[in-house]
Amino acid sequence: MYVPQHFAGDPAAIEEVVATHDFALLVTTGPGGPEATHLPLLLDRSRGEHGVLLGHLARANPHAEAIDGREALAIFSGPHAYVSPRWYAAAPAVPTWNYVAVHVHGRARVLRDKERLAELVDRLSRRYEGDTPWTVAGLPERFLAGMVDGIVGLEIDVARIEAKFKLSQNRSPADRRNVIAELERGGAPGDVALAAAMRRFAPPPG
Repeated sequence: MYVPQHFAGDPAAIEEVVATHDFALLVTTGPGGPEATHLPLLLDRSRGEHGVLLGHLARANPHAEAIDGREALAIFSGPHAYVSPRWYAAAPAVPTWNYVAVHVHGRARVLRDKERLAELVDRLSRRYEGDTPWTVAGLPERFLAGMVDGIVGLEIDVARIEAKFKLSQNRSPADRRNVIAELERGGAPGDVALAAAMRRFAPPPG
């Protein structure tokens, strides 16, 4: 990913994006060409130098059989929106698109052990459940066995992380404040989310 220095993110910001925008696009390339699957991925920082991504695919998904041992790219997409040149104090200017994106690279392996798969499903579900979480412990044994038979676990040993926080850092403080104000004024959910990201990750000085 092309990342000019002024659009680079710090480690804490990168980890926040991976944690909060964790419905990722997983891409690998094999003999049949590129394969891609959309799925939630959890970053376990306690394992390895850069952590391990955890998830699972449907066993019937052809990608599940093509991914084992291959280099994988997980793409986490944060807020993004169009930025009009009309919002800049300085002219002339051109349209652009502001966005946050994180690319995580590593080697993938599949998990087929049923006990570990059940633990993985439980761990992933607990991440999204509320104060009274659904857990696999409450499932009938035959139902749980059938569920586990229908999936393949996934682990990706993270080797490299790239991140781009393109949030008007190359513009003047006045331009950045104007962009934030116009995004908030527009009110669309994506625009408001991008404005919040600009305030959090690249606040204009002054």
